[in-house]
Amino acid sequence: MSAPQPAWERPAGAARAAAAYREAFGAEPQGVWSAPGRVNLIGEHTDYNGGLCLPVALPHRTYVALTPSADRSLALASRQELEPWRGRLDDVAPGMRGWPSYAAGVAWALEQGGARVPGFTAAVDSCVPYGAGLSSSAALECAVAVALDEVAGLGLAVSEDGRTALAAACVRAENELAGAATGGMDQAASLLGRAGHALLLDTRDGSRRQLRFDLAAHGLALLVVDTRAEHRLADGQYGRRRATCEAAAAVLGMSTLREVDDLDAALAGLTADATLPSGEVVGADVVRRRVRHVVTEIARVQEFVALLEAGRVRDVGPVMDASHASLRDDYEVSCDELDLVVTAARGAGALGARMTGGGFGGSAIALVEADAVAHVASAVTDAFAARGLRAPGLLLAEPADAAGRDEPDQREGGEPAGPASGTRGAGDDA
Repeated sequence: MSAPQPAWERPAGAARAAAAYREAFGAEPQGVWSAPGRVNLIGEHTDYNGGLCLPVALPHRTYVALTPSADRSLALASRQELEPWRGRLDDVAPGMRGWPSYAAGVAWALEQGGARVPGFTAAVDSCVPYGAGLSSSAALECAVAVALDEVAGLGLAVSEDGRTALAAACVRAENELAGAATGGMDQAASLLGRAGHALLLDTRDGSRRQLRFDLAAHGLALLVVDTRAEHRLADGQYGRRRATCEAAAAVLGMSTLREVDDLDAALAGLTADATLPSGEVVGADVVRRRVRHVVTEIARVQEFVALLEAGRVRDVGPVMDASHASLRDDYEVSCDELDLVVTAARGAGALGARMTGGGFGGSAIALVEADAVAHVASAVTDAFAARGLRAPGLLLAEPADAAGRDEPDQREGGEPAGPASGTRGAGDDA
């Protein structure tokens, strides 16, 4: 069994990005900034329905070494990409695709919101696994956002409200340029996360609350399993789910499904097939199942939070299990590999397990006794081997701090041991 992938220490990660900048551009960067990936504890596919979600920021981060340009030129390089990219900020527009859209798109979105930002040269390195449902895209966006905030003197990153505005720009970049119809949970977690805490995010009114989430104090750990079944948000499946929910809310006379307070009555009112903006027709039974997941998932977030606040962390397992069943059966965003992780982890003694992230591949999480991490991880790895599947990736989710500036390790080399994350393909999200 492979050991869980450690996060890079932040000075070492910053040194790695600075070295990538020197390699690509032959100069020193003005600074290095980083942002974390995230794992969602509960509340999946609720963020674009006005619902509740409960993510934590991971210690695994994306690092961006950046220098503003004197003109509107853009130059991007990444250790996770085969080819660098060059362009001009004035040419960045909706319809742009591929990994540069996540970085250049943030500058575009900030300008669309009225800010003035410079072109820039940037190099990226990351230990957030790509395609794993852990928000590698949001980590890249948010690292660029705090970098541009500083070099352009916007002053947004110094307050929660300002960081919320940066998150909105990152969401716009992902939706309109990268073509992924995501909600705002990932960017909020990356820009507002706090070490030792989970972020309770209410996407209806934008309110947020930090909840203490100290698993070690309870003798527990959160094991994250990357199935290696690649997670994609720009291939239409995610957008189809979102459009179906929006169509259902319109039939019910609501702005979002968060307004449903009588699930039985709502389901009884959804008797017709739904025609999506794409022209696709979704059957009434499917529409009802999508709505049922969203409404019950919001209730599960509330139950999970109540248990945390009561100090009953060990009792959240069944809530996680129920969330996975709903995502698998009603929302239909799980897959064989995710189901295998959940089954194997539970069989090895996990208190609860569920897929996390948008689905269609990606990662699952398991709440386990701290002294049973190796046992559960071995059971999952063995289950994959028995199926002839590639060994899954492993990491531990320890709530970390939000995006910010980093100072590179000045020791010789300054880089962490071990390889960077794998190569990203256009349209991947994590």
